[in-house]
Amino acid sequence: MNIKLLFLISIALFSNLSIAAENSTIRLGVLASGTLGWELAAMQNEGLLDNAGFNLETVAITNQQAGKVALQAGSVDMIISDWIWVSSMRAHNNDYTFYPYSASAGGLLVPADSNIKTIADLQGKKLGIAGGELDKNWSLLQALAQQQHIDLNQSVEKIYGAPPLLNQQLTSQRIDALLTYWHFAARLEAQGYRQLLSGEDIIRQLGIQETVPSLGYVFKQSWGDQHKAALQQFLTAAQTAKDKLCSSDQAWAKIAPMTDTNDAATQQQLRIRYCQGRVKQWGSAEQKAAEKIYQLLHQLGDNKLTGKATQLQPGTFWSAD
Repeated sequence: MNIKLLFLISIALFSNLSIAAENSTIRLGVLASGTLGWELAAMQNEGLLDNAGFNLETVAITNQQAGKVALQAGSVDMIISDWIWVSSMRAHNNDYTFYPYSASAGGLLVPADSNIKTIADLQGKKLGIAGGELDKNWSLLQALAQQQHIDLNQSVEKIYGAPPLLNQQLTSQRIDALLTYWHFAARLEAQGYRQLLSGEDIIRQLGIQETVPSLGYVFKQSWGDQHKAALQQFLTAAQTAKDKLCSSDQAWAKIAPMTDTNDAATQQQLRIRYCQGRVKQWGSAEQKAAEKIYQLLHQLGDNKLTGKATQLQPGTFWSAD
């Protein structure tokens, strides 16, 4: 059974789910290829929503941009997105806010026998970049290179594209290295490709030791405040499902077909990287670290990624208190 069919089945199951201890409903935008679908399936498999005090409705979205559009249009209450976008929206008087989902942040991959060992070795090479010129990992990699007096923007041949296409470009030797999202990186690692740097490595080499989530649940603060009990219950169930997938081989086996591969090594590497992305600590230290990352990003690319706001906007990170 392929991933799209599994996703549609999952959407149908959750759309028909009626748990009406109260009137709160959470309309959640879900990518067919995203790991959120794994957790929703695990929630159902483990009975984590059997006595929930809310209704959960899932809405299929085609990509992250479509999710943002749906959220702004009021078609969904919550999506998975990044805190940079949330801050930029708050700078324009929108009350979106962010709660951590994952710290997995992609990686820089090269063939196992590549002579690329350092950032300096990327100069003169063809570099594939998933997410386009405003990709956060690409910006942070440039910041790290600048500390070594290297201008990657000028010294590499940049190839932008969709992650699956770039994976093919690397395996067919049309590019020399690839900066991509973590799950596409994991698939390459399972084939023997070498991760030169993870997104987390880049951040640490920039002098930031705290683990900062790359993606999170994004919703309107006003909506979160109005549905606080239901939201907290959902977030607890989601974390429990994530932990179960990482601790229980049986729970993982049930959702393994959703990884869209029958290769055991690839499934295992996906599980490893997925579990490494669990957010185990989220407090003032991590939020201050996010502010440092924001400052680094704001200094790059003519502020195209962060916008004109010089600081991370107050309220970017949601607090249930």
